[in-house]
Amino acid sequence: MTTPDFSALSVGDVVAEREIEFTRDRLVRYAGASGDFNPIHYRDDVAVSVGLPGVLAHGMLTMGVAGSVATDWLGTAGSVRDFQSRFTRPVPVDAADGARITVTATVGVLDTDARTARIDLKVVFDGATVLGKAQLVAAFA
Repeated sequence: MTTPDFSALSVGDVVAEREIEFTRDRLVRYAGASGDFNPIHYRDDVAVSVGLPGVLAHGMLTMGVAGSVATDWLGTAGSVRDFQSRFTRPVPVDAADGARITVTATVGVLDTDARTARIDLKVVFDGATVLGKAQLVAAFA
């Protein structure tokens, strides 16, 4: 992977794209790491009892893996100044098949004076966007 060069970026450039798989095992590991043991993230019966279609991926897990697509691209060329998102749709994780999301990182805004790039993250599951206004601001050295 090549190191990103701020001067070579243009608004609209797709800088990274990745498909990420969530499994029930991954959800349990994330619950342990984050301390979020809400049973809607690992028990179908509880999720269904509160009106959900089944076990859901943690919103912060979805946001975190989306951000990692941009930070893996950025590498040591800069640092993250801001990262934000809204959770707009759940990601149901099937017990057998899991769930696959696609993350596309696109340059949304460039500030040449500050040497920053806003990276817009499009996160899609089953044809629908699951994070709204997912944006990361990278400051280049």
